[in-house]
Amino acid sequence: MSSRRSTQSGTSRITDDQIIELVSKLRQLVPEIRNRRSDKVPASKVLQETCNYIRSLHREVDDLSERLSQLLATIDADSAEASIIRSLIAQ
Repeated sequence: MSSRRSTQSGTSRITDDQIIELVSKLRQLVPEIRNRRSDKVPASKVLQETCNYIRSLHREVDDLSERLSQLLATIDADSAEASIIRSLIAQ
């Protein structure tokens, strides 16, 4: 592996050490990897699990937004609760 990698524009470079550090940070953030007993998870698996985790978070946000929308439809539109729900949906 090269000691430097270039981006598509060729102007910004990232070192192997920086890649290792970023993958290590991802290992700590993704529950599927963080909860494993082995520290020997390849970088490709870390990236794959990170993508899966982000997709699951998106699905969860979509589900919660839908549930808030359904709740909003059942309460008085001018109530304080409706205002709070609208602000949550807008985020």
